[in-house]
Amino acid sequence: MPGERCNLRTIAEKMRPFVASRVPPEDVDDVLQEVLVKVHTSAEGPSDDEPFSRWIHRMSRNVIIDHQRRRGRRDRRHERFALEPSADDPGADDDAQAVFSQFVTAFVTMLPSPYDEALVATELEGLTMREAAAREGVSEAAMKSRALRGRRMLRELFEACCEIALDTRGHIIDFAPKL
Repeated sequence: MPGERCNLRTIAEKMRPFVASRVPPEDVDDVLQEVLVKVHTSAEGPSDDEPFSRWIHRMSRNVIIDHQRRRGRRDRRHERFALEPSADDPGADDDAQAVFSQFVTAFVTMLPSPYDEALVATELEGLTMREAAAREGVSEAAMKSRALRGRRMLRELFEACCEIALDTRGHIIDFAPKL
């Protein structure tokens, strides 16, 4: 951002597309605010060899990851309320997300080790990162890294084979194989 005055409003404007591409639309403002608070209150700025833009993107990624973890825990706590489809929900049986989720396990098994084990433990079995790391005999940071890379690889596999349509909340509403 050379040559222009760098303030929190400028940072928010530049970071909005980055954040919006990674969180549901209803969470963008909350995540942006959290990023700005971290930038404002951070005791350490970027190191001498790290550009400001890279530092702020790193901080943003960390805030987004923390937000997604919190959201995942919140969603798991409320899963029991969503076990049965409601009677007033037409087409609940034909829900694209439910059908699509049947393929997840098959695609996870296509990932190379150790990424498949990380996703099976953390996403399919519901273990925490700490529990999965202890089971695999690695550090929690290593497990987080494996799970993140595994998710990226899984996304690439799905994007390579399917056209996926998402609603505004990031939920799958339709999918079709690419021809």
